[in-house]
Amino acid sequence: MSAAKKKIFYAEDSDSLIKLMTYKLQNEGYEIIVFNTGEEVFEKAITEKPDLIILDLMMPIKDGLTVLKEIKSNPETDSIPVIMLTTNAEEETILKALEAGALEYITKPFSTAVLLAKIKKIIG
Repeated sequence: MSAAKKKIFYAEDSDSLIKLMTYKLQNEGYEIIVFNTGEEVFEKAITEKPDLIILDLMMPIKDGLTVLKEIKSNPETDSIPVIMLTTNAEEETILKALEAGALEYITKPFSTAVLLAKIKKIIG
């Protein structure tokens, strides 16, 4: 019997990045669930308990920092590791995300190999 696939939530509004990351993560044996806005991520995290959440900072409706704060302030989701993946490289924003509980903050453009290494380090 094989082990269950690790589940990753990926919140991103760029279709090309969604395609790339879906391909890369599925190729590594992960189950990936994509969200185009930050709105649903928190609600689904409560019910589905993903192993990891990758959040874009700038998304329509609800931004990644708001979603991160929701996740980390709820006892049902606060232990889920979160990686921020965004074009915003401002030091103030990076610090806010790390202080709010993000494990990693990766700026775009990024190396998929480095991101995959970080994911494997966090969830195996």
